[in-house]
Amino acid sequence: MQRFLHARERAPGGPNRRVGLAAIALAGAVLVAAGCASSSSTAPSTASSRPFSPDVSSFSGELPSSVASAKSSLLESASAAASAAEASRSAAAASFEASVSAQLAAGRAEAQSVLAGTQGTGNALSDITITGLPKAQTAGINAALVTVVNSTSSTASYAIKVEFLDGDQVVDTTFLGVKDLAPGAKATPTAFSPLDRDKALVPRVAQAQRY
Repeated sequence: MQRFLHARERAPGGPNRRVGLAAIALAGAVLVAAGCASSSSTAPSTASSRPFSPDVSSFSGELPSSVASAKSSLLESASAAASAAEASRSAAAASFEASVSAQLAAGRAEAQSVLAGTQGTGNALSDITITGLPKAQTAGINAALVTVVNSTSSTASYAIKVEFLDGDQVVDTTFLGVKDLAPGAKATPTAFSPLDRDKALVPRVAQAQRY
């Protein structure tokens, strides 16, 4: 009998082993419960982190009517202002051209006739200087102030040919006449070209004849 009891105590799986297995089973149950609790507590956070996608089918892609109306009004105002400014510039240019043409009309034909029989640049080039006028003063027209000073001791008339150049190319030609200029006196007619208003043409005196 004693041998049987001693053998039972030495056999594997005795009371100590059963206590150890019970402890391990209890710890596993606690870990499983904790994992379930953690999963349930973080689920709402995972759901809330999803990006929001709006329903684009409800978007019209158009400006509100008040904004669209204001934009249209601004565009119309800008267009009207530009048209008015262009009309004003055209009217000013026409007025300048008419005024200068009227002043030069009387002597233009005679000057052209005199220069038709003149050799070379003529005898009065030294009496003439020419200065381009700013387009702000001429409503955008290429124009120049021609200054004539009678350097002789006698009254004289002048025939003048003015050319307007774009680089080396002569774009336009006009004729000026100054009648009966006293000795030492000065005249300042204006030469202009109605051509190529979008360019800055350079004026020069091509011929000048005193007679």
